[in-house]
Amino acid sequence: MAIAKLSLPDCKNARVLVVGDVMLDRYWFGDVDRISPEAPVPIVHVQRTEERPGGAANVARNVAAMGGQAILLSVVGDDEAGRSLSALLEIENVKTLFHKDAQLPTTVKLRVIGRQQQLMRIDFETLPSREVLEDKLGDFESLMDSVDVVILSDYGKGGLTHVSKMIEVAKSHGKRVLIDPKGDDYEKYAGATLLTPNRSEFRQVVGRWKDETELAAKAAQLREKLQLDALLVTRSEEGMSLFTSQASTHEPTQAREVYDVSGAGDTVIATLGLMLAAGASMSDAMRMANRAAGVVVGKLGTATVTRAELLAAL
Repeated sequence: MAIAKLSLPDCKNARVLVVGDVMLDRYWFGDVDRISPEAPVPIVHVQRTEERPGGAANVARNVAAMGGQAILLSVVGDDEAGRSLSALLEIENVKTLFHKDAQLPTTVKLRVIGRQQQLMRIDFETLPSREVLEDKLGDFESLMDSVDVVILSDYGKGGLTHVSKMIEVAKSHGKRVLIDPKGDDYEKYAGATLLTPNRSEFRQVVGRWKDETELAAKAAQLREKLQLDALLVTRSEEGMSLFTSQASTHEPTQAREVYDVSGAGDTVIATLGLMLAAGASMSDAMRMANRAAGVVVGKLGTATVTRAELLAAL
């Protein structure tokens, strides 16, 4: 049976709230011509630097790049990195609601790139204080009536300490909640609309499977246990699989050339959330997210997919 051609919905009035761990991704690009005499490591002569929003901030900028209205709620430090992150997101048309914690340095991931290959990543991070997180929960509830879909982007940095309460609040307002999970404790995500674990994350929670039938059975078991509407497993070169109570749907990978998979999960959940907010069905949203992922892995570092690029991919 022929699959109907996908049609990209009008997204300009689709409102997506993104909550989670934000970070500033810094890139140092340079040439590598020799090895250090001090240790067996390459010497990188830095030629240029770049800064990009990362983590939940990358999810929000993907929503905006595809033409949607993105609101980002998170915690940052009262520092240079936090101000830089705010400025970058303003340029990319993301509305930010940042709680500043004077005791908290904004999370920064510094990547050193030589000859288009990542040589090293240096992380600067500290968990936010309980007081700031509780303040954020109040803002979260006040935003519910002004958004269509909620995305919770968990990077395990402490920004979603109250994730169970957030799910409860969003569902009480009739909002769909999409979560990019972290770690092996999925009980805290119970009641969400959709989880989007990647293959290794899903295996960590449910164990290995020998074939597609066993995979579907494990997905159904987890979905029912957590009372999820759907479960989307991204499977790298194997594409992605959507499991609901009605059916299992598989989409083969769309990437022509894989350059960098960092941030691909951000693009997937951003596309899913935006398409659902714009009125697409779950299966169509999954197919469009698969196309978007195929585009973004062809770019270096945390990147976005524009509406024009997604239209071309469809």
